[in-house]
Amino acid sequence: MKSRAPDPARTLALLWGSHGNAGRSGLSVRTIVAAAIEIADTEGLDAAVMRRVAEHLGAGTMSLYTHVPGKTELTALMADTVLGELYPADRPGSAPDWQAGLRTIAQENWALYERHPWLLQAMDGRGELGPNVMRKYELELAPLDGIGLTDVEMDSTLTMLLVYVEGVWRMRASLRRAQDQTGLSDAEWWQNTGPVLERVMGGSQFPLGGRVGTAAGQQHNAMLDPVHALEFGLDRIIDGIARLITR
Repeated sequence: MKSRAPDPARTLALLWGSHGNAGRSGLSVRTIVAAAIEIADTEGLDAAVMRRVAEHLGAGTMSLYTHVPGKTELTALMADTVLGELYPADRPGSAPDWQAGLRTIAQENWALYERHPWLLQAMDGRGELGPNVMRKYELELAPLDGIGLTDVEMDSTLTMLLVYVEGVWRMRASLRRAQDQTGLSDAEWWQNTGPVLERVMGGSQFPLGGRVGTAAGQQHNAMLDPVHALEFGLDRIIDGIARLITR
């Protein structure tokens, strides 16, 4: 049987609607979404299905559908809700300069992924333009406004920054999965693997890779360090935007 295709207009109406009113069952969109987020934070996004959320709330599964049509809409609501955690006080536009503003954006998005590792799985490339998605975009554009970039360059700069943070976070998540599966920390893995790599790559076949890989491994005590990668890449992005403004 073919699954029901989500209605984008209905999802948008749900995202922008009032979520506080509880029905006769005591349920509301807000309580359902909060329960789903709690499940996803501890068990992963795949666990936050309607049946599991209903069990968590002590309600019948069908009673949830009165408020949320299905998992697709629930996932969009979950993502938009946690995006509302960004910038409660320390807003990018209030930073002393645009460079500090971009650093705030990178750090806040990184911290959000730490709290909700499922978030990137929940957000597709097109995205649902809920109120907190739009608030996020508005606040993150602020440090780039009036510094010499066109509107398109502002949008592209923000996209470049967010895609970079997302990519490095995915790398970090992959390393954590490997650690969970092997039971070895990055440092322990490197202690076991580093000497072998130095031996097999230290000859004439891979002289450059052997030299650089060994230096990086010894520096990070691991194959790579996502936090170092984030900071290094952020510095280069800021350098590049500064040159673009000057040019």
